[in-house]
Amino acid sequence: MTIDLVIVGAGCAGLGAAAAARDAGLHALVLEAGPRIGGRAHTTMLGDAAFDRGAAWLHAAARNPLVPIARAAGEPLTDSDQYRARRVYIGDRLVTAAERAAYDASWERFERLTAAAPSDTSVADALAPLRGDPWTATVESWEAAQIAAADPRLLSVRDLHCNQLEDGNLEFESGLGNFVERHLGPRDIRLNTPVTRIAWDRPGGGVAVATPSGTVAARACIVTVSTGVLASGAIAFDPPLPAHTRDAIANLPMGLLTKIALRATTADRFGLPDYCSLSRRVEQPFAANASFIAWPMARDHIVGFLGGHTAWSFAHDPGAAGAFAREQLRLLVGAEAERSLSTAAVTDWGTNPLFLGAYAYASPGHADARATLAKPLGRIVFAGEAACTDGLAGTAGGAWNSGLAAIGLIDR
Repeated sequence: MTIDLVIVGAGCAGLGAAAAARDAGLHALVLEAGPRIGGRAHTTMLGDAAFDRGAAWLHAAARNPLVPIARAAGEPLTDSDQYRARRVYIGDRLVTAAERAAYDASWERFERLTAAAPSDTSVADALAPLRGDPWTATVESWEAAQIAAADPRLLSVRDLHCNQLEDGNLEFESGLGNFVERHLGPRDIRLNTPVTRIAWDRPGGGVAVATPSGTVAARACIVTVSTGVLASGAIAFDPPLPAHTRDAIANLPMGLLTKIALRATTADRFGLPDYCSLSRRVEQPFAANASFIAWPMARDHIVGFLGGHTAWSFAHDPGAAGAFAREQLRLLVGAEAERSLSTAAVTDWGTNPLFLGAYAYASPGHADARATLAKPLGRIVFAGEAACTDGLAGTAGGAWNSGLAAIGLIDR
C-alpha cells in the first residue's frame, strides 16, 4: 500500500508536519530512529525536579506557535524573564553599577554593529571595531557560543542577526519535553525505526523509504533529521541530493550547547536567589567559559551551560565537563559551592548519533543556506530548525513552524 506521506524524525518539526498532514486529511506515517518523540526537546527527572536536557523555553512567546497550544491544553507557563536575577562577575567579585552600565552599553553597540554589517562576514570579523571595549568578548561569547552554540569565528553575522530573539521566555514547570510528549504526539508512528535510504526521484513517482524492518512506499517524504545526521551519511539518498542542497547542509553545521546539572547535596544555597543567572566577564576572545542558572523554578539544582568550542572540547568526556563547570562556579561563589554540588547530568547532544549537535548555524557567507535547504525537491522536502526561515531558527517553535510549512511545499 502507498500512503500519502512519510515523515522522517519525531522532533518538533516532524510532529508539526504530522499535525499539518492530519489537518489536511493526509495519511502520514512518522518514522523515528529513537525510542521516544520530541527529539532535542527531552525532559528527564532529577529526583522530583524536571530537567530539560535540550529545549527548555518557549522563546519569543508573542510569536511562538507552541504557546497557544500549551495554553489551550491548560499547561501552566512561567515567564522566566520576570523572575530571573542576574549576577555578573569580574573575576570573583560582582560588577559595580558603573561596570554594569558599561556592559549594557556594549550590548547596544554589538546589536547596532551586527545589524549594520555590510557583508555576511563572521561575527568575529564584524566585531573588529569593538575590540578595544573590555566587554566585547563577553557579549560575543554570549551571543555566539552560549546562544547560537557556535564560535564567533564560524558564525554568519547575518544568520545571527536574522535569528535574534526578543524577550518573552516561557517555561513549563514539568518540562518542555514532557509537554511535547503529552500533547504533540502523532497518530501513526513507528519508534526505534531508523531510515537508511530514501529513493526520492523514482520513474513511477513517489518515494521509497527503507528501514531495517522494511521499505515504506509513499507519495512524498518530509525529512526532519538534523544537518549533523544528514552530513554524516546515515541516510543515503537515491539519486544523490543536488549540489545546492548538499552545499546548504555543509554550510549549516551543528553547534553544541551542553547542559550540566549540578545538584545540591546540602540545604545551603550559597546566598543565591531562585532563578539567578551567573556569568563572568570573558577577558580574552574565544576563552573557555561557562554560565549558570541557579535554582531554576526553585528546583534543587544549578544548570551550567557550555557552548561552542568549549562544549565540543568536553563532548567525549562528561566527567571532565562536570568538573569544569564546578570549577567555574567555585570561581564565582566560593569553594563551598563546589564541595556541596554533585554532577547529576551532562547532556550528550554532540556524540549522540541521532543528533550530532544541539542545533544548526550558518557559516559566514551562507546566511541563505536555511532557505536553500527548505526548497522542495519534488517529492521530498527538508524541514527542521535548520531549515527555519522565520527568525526562530534553533528553537522548538521554529522547528514546529518549519514542519507545518513543509506540508504546503510537498508535491502531491
